[in-house]
Amino acid sequence: MTSEPGKQGKWKEHRPSDRAWKRRKGVSPSAEQDRAAGGRNRRKVQLEDGRYATASVALKLQGHSRRIRAVLRWSDRGKSPERYLGEVDFDTRAANLVAAWGLARAAGHLAEDLPDDSWASSAATRAIMQGNRGQDTKPELLLRSLLHKRGLRYRVGERPLPELPRRADVVFRRERVAIFVDGCFWHGCPEHLRPARKNASFWSEKIAGNKRRDAETNAALTQAGWAVVRVWEHDDPAEACERISELVRERRADSQSAA
Repeated sequence: MTSEPGKQGKWKEHRPSDRAWKRRKGVSPSAEQDRAAGGRNRRKVQLEDGRYATASVALKLQGHSRRIRAVLRWSDRGKSPERYLGEVDFDTRAANLVAAWGLARAAGHLAEDLPDDSWASSAATRAIMQGNRGQDTKPELLLRSLLHKRGLRYRVGERPLPELPRRADVVFRRERVAIFVDGCFWHGCPEHLRPARKNASFWSEKIAGNKRRDAETNAALTQAGWAVVRVWEHDDPAEACERISELVRERRADSQSAA
């Protein structure tokens, strides 16, 4: 039986087990945080100028006191602010994360509501709209960094086919591999897209059009001999990097053997 979160003394006699605070290998950090918070749209903190950032909870074990402390973290223009939330003492990491997100919400650190004049249907949607950029998004930069560390070299924001007015986020021209990093809202992610409540018809048609365009792009590139990889912004960048690296090296080997 667990005690209420925040009570002192539970771990007085022994050290908390790793399962109470350490993330297990193979678990997606983003998916884990989404589950604990109750969804990606419930992980937002409001920044300056009406911007939003997606936060995460970190669990830290204080060795000298044998207490698990929860901290809320996010990124803002190269900085990493954080807020101390309190102590948690459930027996599993999952339960402690849920408790920590509850503490964050109770303390008012999370942005749940929109300004009255906002046309976006949720804080998450508004954050996506404000943060949307055509190039050099955070998921793109992270993926590119991992690919570069693998020794792979590529072009950024180029048309794989000059006659096709579509730019890929990462292009391996010699191997003919095109990478697209797709935002969940704009490209209709089946896992995270939440239908807009305001201007629903407009946004439904807009996203449907984007999905048709993506399918047309995939078909045109495939027909021209290119391999297309689409990575969702919520995907684990390390897993995406591994998948892309294998594909590039396979096509490179095939090209060399054919020559």
